[in-house]
Amino acid sequence: MTLLEISGLTLDLPPAAKGATGRRLLDGIDLAVAHGETVGLVGESGSGKSLTSRTVLGLLPERAETTGSVRLDGTDVLTASRPELRRLRLTTAAMVFQDPRAGINPMRTIGDHLTEALRLGEGRPAAEARARAVELLEAVHLPHPEQHLRQYPHEFSGGMLQRVMIAGALAGSPKLLVCDEPTTALDVTTQAQILDVLAEQRDRRAMGMLFITHDLTLAAAFCDRVYVMREGKVVEQGTASRVLHQPVNPYTQRLVAATPTIEVTGDEPRERAADGRAPVLDVHDLAKTYQVRGRGPVRAVTGASIAIPAGEALGVVGESGSGKSTLARMIVGLEQSDSGTVEIDGVAQAGRPRTRADRLQHARRVQMVFQDPYLSLDPRMTAGRAVEDALRLHHPGLGTAGARAQVLELLGQVGLVEAHAQALPRTLSGGQRQRVAIARALAIEPALLVMDEATSALDVSVQAQVLDLVADLRRERGLTVLFISHNLGVVRTVCERTVVMRSGEIVEAGATVDLLSDPHHEYTRLLLDSVPRAEPDPVA
Repeated sequence: MTLLEISGLTLDLPPAAKGATGRRLLDGIDLAVAHGETVGLVGESGSGKSLTSRTVLGLLPERAETTGSVRLDGTDVLTASRPELRRLRLTTAAMVFQDPRAGINPMRTIGDHLTEALRLGEGRPAAEARARAVELLEAVHLPHPEQHLRQYPHEFSGGMLQRVMIAGALAGSPKLLVCDEPTTALDVTTQAQILDVLAEQRDRRAMGMLFITHDLTLAAAFCDRVYVMREGKVVEQGTASRVLHQPVNPYTQRLVAATPTIEVTGDEPRERAADGRAPVLDVHDLAKTYQVRGRGPVRAVTGASIAIPAGEALGVVGESGSGKSTLARMIVGLEQSDSGTVEIDGVAQAGRPRTRADRLQHARRVQMVFQDPYLSLDPRMTAGRAVEDALRLHHPGLGTAGARAQVLELLGQVGLVEAHAQALPRTLSGGQRQRVAIARALAIEPALLVMDEATSALDVSVQAQVLDLVADLRRERGLTVLFISHNLGVVRTVCERTVVMRSGEIVEAGATVDLLSDPHHEYTRLLLDSVPRAEPDPVA
């Protein structure tokens, strides 16, 4: 018997107002997962892949209307009673979500999180539940299980918290594990470790797995079979390697074409000559140490020196905690360095700007685009107003009509239309919000644009659009870019040169294609080896 069988699944939301038309979110989904099999569900944001996965556990939108069937280990989830759903969630299927911090109460310890379901769901005594929690943390290879039970979520890295979430999902020994983008925001080495944990547990338990991702290469490397979704429908399915290497549907072909790769061909141009151009950014021997209670000093950045000629892009890569973001924040002026110098567009940065005039001048030299645009945009302010405020702040003589005309021009440059100017951030997609953040930064016409993981949470097609936008702006404006990322394929697309950071130090630097094709440092080789790769389908 198939472990999971979805047949003819449709899901509609009824009209919100009288006379309005309802929305069909899922349309005729057919999908199956066998015992011990890993099935990938791939598509862009809004394609319906997460919604499909949530129906497996009966997590439906309010007032949703469904047809078809979702049979989990012989039970139809769509018609199951509440007691049956609780039983399925306790013993048959479990889910690992994208953001572990959203699923763990920050006020309670990791031990409380893991033992609660064991005590309340299975009725285990406290001592037995605690012993089982230690076993689960050992199973996901956390180094100090007993100590971790007493710690709080804020004391863990993202990768460690994701292991805790996996441990919690495995507590009921599920037959099916549903993983919804579990590695999206992780660096390549941490991602590889999480995938190893999932594969080990799958093989040890003969557990089926439904793996949701927007990364087709990752799906092809990790999954046995893949389903590709678009606008609530499955448009292609097959063995993972066949779908990646020989896609049939035009939409799948576009996804494959938009996926960055680290493979280097022999005829690719290397680093172009600087032609005597003065560096827009010149950083020399920059250092930063944090004093952490109970741990002593933590050297976040040590002796970092970089330079970017006008119009070029420099990539900074490394694992989480390598010092990339700290380096970027010191360059922008959000962190004060302990030593070293930063010079932007010929002006030395001497501490934080103190007066209003100093702050405005500094903002015109350098702007930063952060990883999560929703957190950097005022939720009460429309996209057009966010860009207009930046324009009028730095161009006080600009009239209302002139400012609004420039807002529409800037939004047009980043691929948005006039209707987006009136939209609040919550009504925009992640890619659209990031475009607004870029437009706002460009409104100030900075000499240097710093992008800190600015595309890491975007699906591949939107990411490709943002990267194309950056390339266009560099050509049109001569923009100089410092690009921070853990995605080597993205860095290869954007940057002529790259530096590799580890534990606060720059361990290797050079032309991006040279680093990818002939890395010298063992850590660079480790990063490259951790990038998922899919072998061609031998049957194809």
